[in-house]
Amino acid sequence: MKLGHLRNNTPTSDATRSYTFTSSDGTHWVAWRRYDGTFYTTQEPEETVDPLSEAVKTGAVDTLLGLMTARGGLREQPSILGCLPVHLAAIHGQEECLGILLTVLPEAINHRDEQEKTPLFLAVENDSVACVEYLLEKGADPNIGNTDRETPLHKACEHDNVDVVCSLLQYGAELDRACRRGWTPLHEAVCHNSVEICETLLRAGASLHRRNTYGITPFFLAAQAGCPEALALLINRGADVNFQMSDGATALFEASKNGYEEVVKLLLTHRADANRPTKTNLLPIHTATQHGHIEIVKLLLPVTSAERVRRSGISPLHLAAQYNEDDILEALIQAGYDVNALLSHDQSRMYQDRRTTALYFAVNNSNEDAAELLLEAGADPNLDKFNPLLVAVRQGNVQMARLLLEHGADVNAGMPNCQLAFPAAVLLCLRYPAMLKLLLDHGCHAPACFQCRYGADPHPHPPPPATTRAGKDDLGLDREEPCVQFCEAVSAPSVGSWAGPIVSLLLDYVGHVPLCSRLTQLLHGHPDWASLTHRTKSPPSLKQLCRLGIRQETGLQRLGVLGSLPLPSRLIRYLQYNDE
Repeated sequence: MKLGHLRNNTPTSDATRSYTFTSSDGTHWVAWRRYDGTFYTTQEPEETVDPLSEAVKTGAVDTLLGLMTARGGLREQPSILGCLPVHLAAIHGQEECLGILLTVLPEAINHRDEQEKTPLFLAVENDSVACVEYLLEKGADPNIGNTDRETPLHKACEHDNVDVVCSLLQYGAELDRACRRGWTPLHEAVCHNSVEICETLLRAGASLHRRNTYGITPFFLAAQAGCPEALALLINRGADVNFQMSDGATALFEASKNGYEEVVKLLLTHRADANRPTKTNLLPIHTATQHGHIEIVKLLLPVTSAERVRRSGISPLHLAAQYNEDDILEALIQAGYDVNALLSHDQSRMYQDRRTTALYFAVNNSNEDAAELLLEAGADPNLDKFNPLLVAVRQGNVQMARLLLEHGADVNAGMPNCQLAFPAAVLLCLRYPAMLKLLLDHGCHAPACFQCRYGADPHPHPPPPATTRAGKDDLGLDREEPCVQFCEAVSAPSVGSWAGPIVSLLLDYVGHVPLCSRLTQLLHGHPDWASLTHRTKSPPSLKQLCRLGIRQETGLQRLGVLGSLPLPSRLIRYLQYNDE
């Protein structure tokens, strides 16, 4: 977009300042944007340089004296946005100029600029030590704060300037004066780990127990900010290592959350209690696990009570699995944490699926390494209301599903709030033949898919699709239906094109089964699937019946591991449908 051709326009109310630029002749311009998108420009007024201010900034004493003589003593000092030359002298550390200006106008010693900063505050803020000493000697008030109610002592602590702190205290600076955030100078010194200043303030009588606006004491702040030296000093001065905030958090909890290993060691050395819970019942080991601080977790393991963890309603294992902290998960398992610990009711109801185990978190995150760690340590894959196997199947994660099945997951587990006449896992993998075959290989009850309550009789019209809940609308299922039949699920428009291969695969895992009228109609509606109906009208081959019989007698879980039976490998492959 091009700039307008007009210059030196007066800015109008319908325009906003966009940017500035310098022309070829060195003048400065401002581009203004109107609401309609067009631009116009105005010339930026040149700043006028006040000779007096320039002399003060540069410390030109002779020039300053000359200007004062020419202006008749200069009782009226020029002010720019509330900033007098005495402020400039303090900012730039020009002690001699400051003395000359205050001789002429001594009442300016406590004058405030637009941010309510006095010359003393500005001198402290800019580490102008000589100016600070001079102003204090001349009677500057050390307790006048700026707009945030910070005093010169706050600013000296922030800048870690011990000499200035001592000078301010000598001239009556208030030790426990709070700023707008409620911070005292001790808070400021602790936050910057300024041990020498902390000692100076405490010797002068600063309070250990003053809280800021959020109720935080200097001791708690030292732990929260990771300042071990300041923290050690405060502990030696009598700070309560087990002080708790209104939410129940301790210094140990905060240091564990923020990953300050040295602070955690220091607190534990001074017998900080690792078993004090927050209002949400979490312990330091919980937050260290959640934030991935494995070294801190290792420090907390020996001092954390298993009973206190149990009473919290959530195990660190849950958090390690939830946040994919596999190293911490392994450390917790090695320390003996129960891999089958369940979330309490209050914790479980925070999740829509009402999960309860650490294994569920790992499966839901598709974290196979974590799931394997838990399963090898003895995690039961069938404790959750919504079986983790169903989660893996829904995600299409074949490797995870295989891992769960090999460790005893119930392949025929039901689905909460959804009554099905066939295994729920089948419903979740109607579009994934590889997953369906895996389930069938591990004992999924295929005959249930052909046990239709209507049989050869006409089927009623299907109910209208559900409109909510867990993505079931694409299957055309109504959760209020008493018991959904397989033929109803496979007839849904979103999976109807897969019906033939699905039925064909299922028929490999059953004996003689009749097809209901809906399945027959569905298969006849596709020219390539009509032959499947003839397949069900003849008895299964002896080969298939033998395979089904042997699988039933030997046990499907044993067949899941090659070499577990004293049978030829070819026969094992045959029994696992891997012979073709």
